[in-house]
Amino acid sequence: MNNTATRMQTGSISIGPFQTESGDTIADVTMAYERSGPADAPVILVCHALTGNHLAIGTETNPGWWSGLIGSDKPINTDHYRVLTLNVLGGCDGSTGPASTNPRTGSAYACDFPPITVRDMVHAQHQAMKKLGITEAEAVIGGSLGGMQVLEWGLLYPNFMEKLIVLAATPVFSDYGIAFNHIASTAIRQDPNWQSGHYDAVNGLAVARMVGMVTYRSPDLFRARFGRKQTDDAFDVSTYLDYQGQKLISRFDPNSYLTLLEAMNNHDIGGGRGGWKQAAKQLHQPTLVMSFDKDLVYEPPVIKQLSNELPNSTYHHIQTDFGHDGFLTEFDKWGSLIRSFLKSETVSAY
Repeated sequence: MNNTATRMQTGSISIGPFQTESGDTIADVTMAYERSGPADAPVILVCHALTGNHLAIGTETNPGWWSGLIGSDKPINTDHYRVLTLNVLGGCDGSTGPASTNPRTGSAYACDFPPITVRDMVHAQHQAMKKLGITEAEAVIGGSLGGMQVLEWGLLYPNFMEKLIVLAATPVFSDYGIAFNHIASTAIRQDPNWQSGHYDAVNGLAVARMVGMVTYRSPDLFRARFGRKQTDDAFDVSTYLDYQGQKLISRFDPNSYLTLLEAMNNHDIGGGRGGWKQAAKQLHQPTLVMSFDKDLVYEPPVIKQLSNELPNSTYHHIQTDFGHDGFLTEFDKWGSLIRSFLKSETVSAY
């Protein structure tokens, strides 16, 4: 194998018509991707979370959301692996989604985009990878919504990959998570500017983001970071949430947000497979499973239970104040587990 990593490449590929689980056909689906690493190296597929995208590595000036985990001599080493990330079907960063043009109308799909599932996302990724000439992978990895995709990858295409890495994801999305998603979707739909999905600007998306920032982190983190400090008579925590909300508005489509929330709500690996425990028993690939302390929505005891049901699993619980967002940060705490698992070294659970 040529150990010199290729430069970063981004692009998109058409997979043609795509039929969803609901029976709808999307006329022409395009999938955006990022890839890096030697052309003849083993492939690692990265699956992103709700507001993520295919730019997991990014550039020096615009680092990607997993740039601390993926790169030269990093836990997912692009000197030795070819790393591919695809923007999900239903996304808004280059893959076909609600903001894409509906060929039947000549305008954006908006709220007319068909409902999709996590399984739809995986089927679309598989088709895109075949178009890219990739027929097998060393591993599939992802956290949160990305972890849901990893589980479905292992069930839908069990011979495609050697290993699975599931971070901060449960086999079934929780009622607690659905509740928070309902608050977020209500904030968007009840915005006066929503106009049944044909919006000019939707401040409700900012509120949805605020809900997410609180849900995915922990009281301990907020206490340590903000400590009730105020600037110009405004609490710093309030200013922070306002900033995060406006930041998401500038880069994310509200209809896409709703589409992906609904896909998360309906996530259940046991659907049509006799329940999630029966489905878990079908996942025979070596699987690394991680939960993160203080995760409210993807509860660590449930993730540990998932690991216990898997035939070939190693489980780790990561201590963190970041809660669910622990899988996006503090790589020094758990990146070595990824590195060792990919090298097939024995990793002792703790």
